[in-house]
Formats: sequence, C-alpha cells, structure tokens
Amino acid sequence: MTSKLSPEDQARVADYLSAPQHQVERAPFKPLRLLLLVIVCVIALGGLSRLLTAWLL
Repeated sequence: MTSKLSPEDQARVADYLSAPQHQVERAPFKPLRLLLLVIVCVIALGGLSRLLTAWLL
C-alpha cells in the first residue's frame, strides 16, 4: 500500500512513532477473556437488578 503522505510528512510520522513512548510492548489480545468479562458483568448487573426489584417491591 503506498502512502498518500509527502516524504517530509512520512518522515515526521516515522519519527513520531519511533519515540520511546510508542514502543511499549503489549500483551496479546485475548478475546475469550473479554467475552468472559462481558458475560460476568451482564450476570452481575442482572442479579443486582433482581435484588433491587425484590427489595423495592
């Protein structure tokens, strides 16, 4: 894929991305962990909703 930036702008982008704050190693993305977190949150909020309904009614 060719860049639509001028060579000067491309050099500035390369300098920006090579700065130390942009070189942080990240842990690999784990979609199953995210899915588990969403499921746990939905169950917890549903349980809280049922508790509040039982307490208020």
